[in-house]
Amino acid sequence: MMKERTSLSYLYGANAPYIEELYESYLKDPNSVDGYWKDYFDKVAALPGSSKDVAHRPIQESFINLAKQKSQGGTAAKGEVDFNMMQKQVSVLRLMSAYRILGSRNANLDPLQRKPKEYLEQLDPAHHGLTDADMAVQFHVGSNFSGSQKLPLSEIIGKLEQTYCGTIGVEYMHITRPEEKAWVQTRVERDLSTPRLNSETKRRILKELTAAETMERYLHTKYVGQKRFSLEGGESAIVAMDYLIQNASAQGVEEVVIGMAHRGRLNVLVNILGKSPRDLFSEFEGKYTVKLPSGDVKYHMGFSSNVATANGPVHVSLAFNPSHLEIVNPVVQGSVRARQRRRGDGGRDAVLPVLIHGDSAFIGLGVNQGTFNLSQTRGYTTGGTIHLVINNQIGFTTSDTRDTRSSVYCTDIAKMVEAPIFHVNGDDPEAVCYVMQLAMEYRKEFGKDAVIDLVCYRKLGHNEGDDPMLTQPMMYKRIAKHPGVRGLYAERLASEGVVTPEEAEAYIQAYRDALDKGEHVEQTTLTDYKHKHAVDWSPYFGTHWNHPTDTALPAADIKRLTDKFTTLPEGFAPHNTVKKLLENRRAMAAGEQNIDWGMAETLAYASLVTKGNGVRISGEDSGRGTFSHRHAVLHDQNRERSDAGAYVPLRHMADNQANFMVIDSILNEEAVLAYDYGFACAAPDQLVIWEAQFGDFANGAQVAIDQFIASGETKWGRLCGLTVILPHGYDGQGPEHSSARLERWLQLCSEHNMQVVMPSEAAQMFHVLRRQVLRPYRKPLIIFMSKRLLRFKDSMSPLSDFTEGSEFRPVIGDVVVGNEATAKRVVLCAGQVYYDLAKAREEQGLQQDIAIMRVEQLYPFPYEQLAAELSRYPNATEIVWTQEEPKNQGAWYQIRHRIEELSTSKQKVLFAGRPSSASPAVGYMSKHVAQLKQLLDDALDVK
Repeated sequence: MMKERTSLSYLYGANAPYIEELYESYLKDPNSVDGYWKDYFDKVAALPGSSKDVAHRPIQESFINLAKQKSQGGTAAKGEVDFNMMQKQVSVLRLMSAYRILGSRNANLDPLQRKPKEYLEQLDPAHHGLTDADMAVQFHVGSNFSGSQKLPLSEIIGKLEQTYCGTIGVEYMHITRPEEKAWVQTRVERDLSTPRLNSETKRRILKELTAAETMERYLHTKYVGQKRFSLEGGESAIVAMDYLIQNASAQGVEEVVIGMAHRGRLNVLVNILGKSPRDLFSEFEGKYTVKLPSGDVKYHMGFSSNVATANGPVHVSLAFNPSHLEIVNPVVQGSVRARQRRRGDGGRDAVLPVLIHGDSAFIGLGVNQGTFNLSQTRGYTTGGTIHLVINNQIGFTTSDTRDTRSSVYCTDIAKMVEAPIFHVNGDDPEAVCYVMQLAMEYRKEFGKDAVIDLVCYRKLGHNEGDDPMLTQPMMYKRIAKHPGVRGLYAERLASEGVVTPEEAEAYIQAYRDALDKGEHVEQTTLTDYKHKHAVDWSPYFGTHWNHPTDTALPAADIKRLTDKFTTLPEGFAPHNTVKKLLENRRAMAAGEQNIDWGMAETLAYASLVTKGNGVRISGEDSGRGTFSHRHAVLHDQNRERSDAGAYVPLRHMADNQANFMVIDSILNEEAVLAYDYGFACAAPDQLVIWEAQFGDFANGAQVAIDQFIASGETKWGRLCGLTVILPHGYDGQGPEHSSARLERWLQLCSEHNMQVVMPSEAAQMFHVLRRQVLRPYRKPLIIFMSKRLLRFKDSMSPLSDFTEGSEFRPVIGDVVVGNEATAKRVVLCAGQVYYDLAKAREEQGLQQDIAIMRVEQLYPFPYEQLAAELSRYPNATEIVWTQEEPKNQGAWYQIRHRIEELSTSKQKVLFAGRPSSASPAVGYMSKHVAQLKQLLDDALDVK
């Protein structure tokens, strides 16, 4: 029994899947396997009881029977596969698979050669039972391996070494889709991971390396001690980017959008995008060609140009990016998505996103997990991104890879989306070009991300004033002796007879001479070309927030639009709640009911898309709405949740309408908000909305808020009309989900950089959404939306407020008539607390003593409108700002000085609200009620 088990062992564990995989290929196409296996499988298929409908059972039983015959001393029938040969053949397949899985671990990737090759027993033929005697034996390798079906074992190993253990290491066995895995395997094994470039391309590579290295050294000597975050040691990144742009156009790419942090950014700006060296030098000297309110350091600035290629111009943009490294990545993706949509069909092929990462940042920052997670989702995919990791093997300033990640490679994060990963030695620029070509073709073929891990080093410290010898002494001793990739490649081309040493040196002198003049060696950008899909931003500059804009709609238009979005396809079975909601919306359009917030929103969106302005809404519950008020996506109750079972009425308003997109996002506020910011920056004619599930969820996106939304214009001159909806309001439900942190947003407000509103009526929501697009003013709009008011009858608006009220009202005066002369106190407030105040005033009979005004727009502060309302109450001696939030939160400390500016010398400015608190709200309902009663009493306490 033991003897039989031993002889059968090769059929189990790691062996059986190889043969079963061959058998599956045979079942799909008998000619897809070589003749050795085809003959055997033909015999198996002819066995009694065998069926091609059951893939594995016949082959497994046949193997077992064959093994039993051998273990019992039986003789194989004529023509049967030799048992020992089969066992050796399986061992060869196992060895090949080991190289495909683990070969990258033994690849020659480190330019510094700091560590010896790791011994991996899985790559040792002896581990698989193969001996020196087997080296001359020919084994079947499949038709895709190097173009041969049968090779000697020694040659198989040599080709495996060349393919997987040279200066390129390939990881793709984590990919589960057979066609994708086979594509990568076929390409690298056919080519032996070996580039074949002509002399012209090689000379271009040398010129790019020369430009990259010479520029860094030039800046190092001319601007001593100034930070530039040098690319030295990673110059092949410039080769990679140049190769991408020059060759992507052959695949139909018309536009490349790049996101990257500061390492090597100046080099990319000058040597890839064609920024004038003279302009860069001016920035080093503190002179700037563009004056902005605050501006930014030179290695954060963006740029765009049109680069000439053999296949036509390519528009290349480098996105502005703060020091928060990878936060730009979803911004780029959003911008690319908008640009692709602008082109319509074929947009994904025409616009290519490229992200350049650092090694520690790539795997260390959570925004990359979010960005990868977005990459294949319906509302966010851009058809694949090329990722280039400049892997200097240090990470940040003093780090050690043992402390910066828990995985083998910094690129392992990309395995979550099954992206192929091409590790490449930065000292082999031709291999860099080869893997870039693979990455581009993979993206083109499958519409998915591909990752290049450019293993290099950092010649200097984190910045030019940092001494890396303090923390990496041995590494930097090697770096000091390294001749640099340009020098190595120049020697290589000289040995090949492609260039002479004198020609290589002449490239350096020519580049230095050009830099001395503040010019480029060659003019690669087109100065007189403008691509047809460029956006004209000029109408949005120099405008004011109070630009008069009529946002009302005729009643007939409201009726027509409502008929459209309340009509369902024949046979569609809505939920009873939705059915009732649609009936109510028809009644609202007819003026039979006041209009609620969900209807107000829907009317705004419907009116925009029918007039040619696209609408995009994203957030974790955007389709239905977190509070079940929107119902922009309806689901057939008799079908599974799918495209077939979902209906989006606002996509069916007119034959030539603009796009309406509403999508439930991934659970990552940082990546999604940054994405939608990028989208809005590239789509000024659209209403782009990010909606937080609860307002405090914006906390998770604070970097995007601080670095882009609040400061993008003053730093970089970037206008953006993004709308952010933040549910907000104190309803006694605890610290979380009460406050959207109004105080933080207002603290970021200055120089008219944002709009912050807190509407209290449904019609206000309608008008502010339409105003955001119809008015020629593109600043972020932050809407603090009350959850309670969504169904609060008093906050619903009559039809006339949509048809006759011409625009959003920044200030809403008191609804009580005749108290202008008698009011002693004016209460100012924002949001849902108004209704608590109005009710309490009525209950206490204080309508003639107290006037209540709503400041619906908190920033830019509506001085003129509020002053006009305050002037109606000349006898009021007190102005009280009342808020739901604790005193140290909310609007009080940000608008107190504004109210005081409008008050008279006879008026006191007072506060009524909850006491200061470390928490946004209390967690006990009884305490919440007590605090509300107290703040109302304080607000209405007329002395």
